[in-house]
Amino acid sequence: MQKYVDPTRDQFKGMMSLPDDGPIHMLNMLRFRAVAAYPSGHSAEGGNLTGAEAYALYGQKSAPIFSRVGGEIAMLWSPKLVVIGPEDEAWDRVFIAQYPNAAAFGEMVKDPDYQTAVVHRQAAVETSRLIRLSPKDVGGNFAD
Repeated sequence: MQKYVDPTRDQFKGMMSLPDDGPIHMLNMLRFRAVAAYPSGHSAEGGNLTGAEAYALYGQKSAPIFSRVGGEIAMLWSPKLVVIGPEDEAWDRVFIAQYPNAAAFGEMVKDPDYQTAVVHRQAAVETSRLIRLSPKDVGGNFAD
């Protein structure tokens, strides 16, 4: 299975080129590595952190930037079982991060302190999915 950790430049440009007319939700689906894989020379290399522990470091170090741009965690889940889909696409954590607009997300990922923090995410994550969503009012059925 192909691994996805970071967006490509084209994916990021495509996401940022969508209309920026209000709040956005970012659906995050994460599978952690058993052991975090830091780049050679990083201070945490060889520390035997689990992927979940490295992701917790990412959360701690990125939280001030996330908060400063107006980010909030809208929903957080611990997945239990894939009911429809490839059985090998199991996830350790699924959540929705909400931002006031796409510009806020862009500001966060370009922040120098975020760039320092994201190495923990890259070390932690075996594969992931990140999907931009537009919040909608809740309807009465699946078609609303």
